[in-house]
Amino acid sequence: MREFGIRPNRDLGQSFLIDDNVLRIIGTLAELGPRDVVLEVGGGLGVLSEHLAERVGHVHVVEIDRSLEPALADALGPHANASTHFADALALDYGRLAPVPDKVVANLPYGVAATVILKSIAELPGAGLWVAMVQREVAERLAAPPGTRTYGASSAIAQLACEVRVARRVPATAFAPAPRVESALCVLRRRG
Repeated sequence: MREFGIRPNRDLGQSFLIDDNVLRIIGTLAELGPRDVVLEVGGGLGVLSEHLAERVGHVHVVEIDRSLEPALADALGPHANASTHFADALALDYGRLAPVPDKVVANLPYGVAATVILKSIAELPGAGLWVAMVQREVAERLAAPPGTRTYGASSAIAQLACEVRVARRVPATAFAPAPRVESALCVLRRRG
């Protein structure tokens, strides 16, 4: 962050993933392969973006904050298989990305995480797997069994399309700056 003069924007929910062990866990959960086309929302400093670009056929990185452009360019410059889209992830039509993503792997901005997941489920019918870093409560809500206190509309919509599970909690020390909330990796696998 210092190298590029970047200060995290709390209004955008920016906490950047910095832990290599968590990157490896994400890669394993996402079952990354050279034919995959991945959508990453919230590219940040490009740590996860670079990890993905080294392992998949193509990665689309969506980032709303243009001040992160130098860091993303540095991380992705050597990778011809990466496309950066400076746009609002809630306004972008994921189905128009080319090539069309078949996986979503992201450290999502916590304020819009559930919305981005549900939007991508709807707009990417060919996507089969999501691995998303989200606020722990969001992961638990998405995976909540019917009839429980945390089950709601987002649970129903996600579970109608996907099998949803909370894969693991992630400590605040895996991020800079450390978020004020607990984090978890949520895995969604499309049904059928």
